[in-house]
Amino acid sequence: MENKCVLIIDLELPTGLIANTAAVLALTLGKKIDDIIGPEVYDGDGRTHEGITTIPLPILKSTEQAIKELRDKISSDFSDLLLVDFSNAAQTTKNYDDYTEKISQYTTNDLKYLGIAVYGEKKKVNKLTGSLGLLR
Repeated sequence: MENKCVLIIDLELPTGLIANTAAVLALTLGKKIDDIIGPEVYDGDGRTHEGITTIPLPILKSTEQAIKELRDKISSDFSDLLLVDFSNAAQTTKNYDDYTEKISQYTTNDLKYLGIAVYGEKKKVNKLTGSLGLLR
């Protein structure tokens, strides 16, 4: 079984928030997926370079509402896929304690998703995200 990973980000966000959302999602993926980061490599001069992702991470674009709908669909119908989300509850806090406190006070309807990451069986990920264009 071949796996695939995609990031889906709200195309209406300003550039800084797009970059921040992608970074947060990627960091969480790096923690959750074994072997997604390769070992150190060496250049022709023998200098060390830290390992980078071993799989492509396309960044796709969508709308806030469509991201929420996709997140809900994955949560209910595709529980075997890894789903990471980044919401307004996270984006508006300064540390993890504040985030955990704030999100505990939000209902599902209060959450606005800036982006999500999806990882799992390639066919399933393609079925869910194949119609989305690249964020450029």
